Amino acid sequence: MAKAMTKSQTMTALAEKCCCKKKEALACVEALVALAYKEAKNSFTIPGLGKLVLVNRKARMGRNPATGEAIKIPAKRVVKFRVAKAAKEAIL
Repeated sequence: MAKAMTKSQTMTALAEKCCCKKKEALACVEALVALAYKEAKNSFTIPGLGKLVLVNRKARMGRNPATGEAIKIPAKRVVKFRVAKAAKEAIL
C-alpha cells in the first residue's frame, strides 16, 4: 500500500494544478479548513467530496476490555464526515 501524501507534497501538487504559488495554495486550503470548522455545526459540504455533520450519540452500555466490567458511556455530540456518492464512485 502506498504512503499518504504529506502536507508539503499536497500543497506542491495543488499549486502546480492551479498554476499558483505554494503559499497561495496553502492559504486557500487553510481558509477552507477554517470555514469548515466554523460552519460544521450547521453541516459543511464540499461539493463532490463530502459533508461534515454533527451527530448526537445516545448514552449506551459498553464494556471495559481489560476487566470485562460493564460501564455506562454518556451521550455526546460527535463530528462525522459523510463521503459524497461521486467520491465513492470515483475512488472505488
